[in-house]
Amino acid sequence: MADLLASRFVSPAVPLSTARLLLRPYHPSDAPAFFALLDANRLRLQPAFPARVAAVRTQADAERVLDTFRHDWRTRRLYVLGIWEEATGRYLGDISLKPNWTDPVTLEIGYYLAADAEGQGYAREALHAAVQFGFRLSSDVARQLIRCRADNPRSCAVAEAAGFQLLPARPRAWPLRAFRTDDILYFSLKREDAAVQPA
Repeated sequence: MADLLASRFVSPAVPLSTARLLLRPYHPSDAPAFFALLDANRLRLQPAFPARVAAVRTQADAERVLDTFRHDWRTRRLYVLGIWEEATGRYLGDISLKPNWTDPVTLEIGYYLAADAEGQGYAREALHAAVQFGFRLSSDVARQLIRCRADNPRSCAVAEAAGFQLLPARPRAWPLRAFRTDDILYFSLKREDAAVQPA
């Protein structure tokens, strides 16, 4: 399967431009802005992005994480794109796509914005661009997934506006019922239901 995927894998052009946004891989010089946004939004991002918040406690941490992102991009493990406002160059947040590269190939998308960037349609704009990018990574990408906290209706609305469908909850084996998962909702978008635009 890995050889087959390698032959069908493409590297879509980045950066990605939308009406108001620029989405691109991080540069080392982005570390101060990356750290400042995470530090200022630490409490509100903690429930949905605990690993990211825990990994970036200092600017030196931010530099190491951005270096990891560059390595992940080269090895196709994770694609992380920073989100900038095109007109002002203001850093707004990021969006990432994590592939599983096993059949059926699925990409999981995660995204966040600074508090002062929410409610302006930036997340919807960024998600639309990321979905197009994700389906262009390989013809084998069958679907994309988004996990949203049930208590974050804004994030759920962004997924639905992009055409993602809420998946039914899966029953869990009785020993696992003590670990609550009802606060997480799963949304899916299949390739055949997405209007994938030519590159």
